[in-house]
Amino acid sequence: MHPPPLHGHPMYGHPGQGPGGIRQDLTFLVKSRKRRDPVKLVPFIVVALVAVLTADVLLLAQPPQGEPDGAAAAHPTPRQTLLAERRPRKQTTTPVRTVKPVAPLRKLHKPNLFVLTRKPFTEAQLRKVGRLRGVRALELADAASITLDGKRVQTLAVDPSTFRAYTPKVTASSDPLWQNVAAGDVAVSFVLGNDGGLSLHRQVRGPAGTMRIGAYATTGFGAVDAVVSKEVGRTLGLPRDNALIVSAPAADTAALRSRILKVLPKGTQVASVNPVLPQPQQQTARNWPAGSFMTVEQVHVALRAAASKLGRPYVWGAEGPNTFDCSGLVQWAFAQAGVRMPRVTHQQWVTGPQVPLSQAQPGDLIFWRSDPTNPDYISHVAIYWGNGQMIQAPRTGDVVKISKVYTKNLAGVVRVSPIAASRVR
Repeated sequence: MHPPPLHGHPMYGHPGQGPGGIRQDLTFLVKSRKRRDPVKLVPFIVVALVAVLTADVLLLAQPPQGEPDGAAAAHPTPRQTLLAERRPRKQTTTPVRTVKPVAPLRKLHKPNLFVLTRKPFTEAQLRKVGRLRGVRALELADAASITLDGKRVQTLAVDPSTFRAYTPKVTASSDPLWQNVAAGDVAVSFVLGNDGGLSLHRQVRGPAGTMRIGAYATTGFGAVDAVVSKEVGRTLGLPRDNALIVSAPAADTAALRSRILKVLPKGTQVASVNPVLPQPQQQTARNWPAGSFMTVEQVHVALRAAASKLGRPYVWGAEGPNTFDCSGLVQWAFAQAGVRMPRVTHQQWVTGPQVPLSQAQPGDLIFWRSDPTNPDYISHVAIYWGNGQMIQAPRTGDVVKISKVYTKNLAGVVRVSPIAASRVR
């Protein structure tokens, strides 16, 4: 589902402030759960990250893109890592700008909700969210869709020093990765880099120039597949402070989502990021009520629909009807059977109970975790065809095809419940 387009809004605070002069240190906005009187506050950081939207949240602002002058020329020389390898840079007579060192990683915050608004968040709105029960930490972000290598990519502009704490531990711990982002590179998700064909150090096309792929960094925010610094975001024209990351690890995600929607303006969108599921959805398939799952006819329709696309090319981010990525194929095929599926793999993962691979039935979904930058992230999905085979859209350069099920990095098998699928946000 596509929300109305979002447009950029100029900042009207002084440097170092957000909308309405919101200062960087917003500790006072998040209510402590340790004591009620006097109120003691939990840290709240401003700036950054996704996704995604979404399945239901799409970042539709479409600003011009380009790399700031000298942005790629001031990298330090950190050690090589899988996430952010180094290569020698050519000598240049262009003055090198000073890049502020990225602060070391401290406490990690598990993100649970990604909130997108039409206008920049105000201090009053942030205060309302920060005081909701269960909220432990918040982070502002600049969010929009930009073009990289001809692909529409949901992108976040962040402060690497603070935003890194909201990403998976492997990603958060990589100093070279975040220093590269601070120096002007773009970090893309492992899926976009690996399946979408954007290799490390590649210069990719944009509407206003080129940007260097400086790192792989899956943030875990659904369809958010690229991260840049705040400074680069300004050159791209990203809207300011229109996205908010909410960490509430002890709260019921669905209930908190409803409360946030009540305190924020109409048109606000909220997507789950690491949903904390109510107990009933954690039960096995045997304990689900009768009628919870797809009918035999629905399964046949979905399988026939997927099979009708055999040979169609994989295109990262494509949703059909002629090209697909892995989760796009699932969403399109199930839609032909009247089943409303969320858009991205980690949301499709929670559309029903898990079943053992030995008990898989045609129409079940098979998931894998193969992302070294976020080992817990669901990075691929296929539809079980039967007899040990599956139908899938593998990666760039390949096509929709039927292949043998493999178990390396297997995350599990899910039996889709149309009711559960329709409720995933």
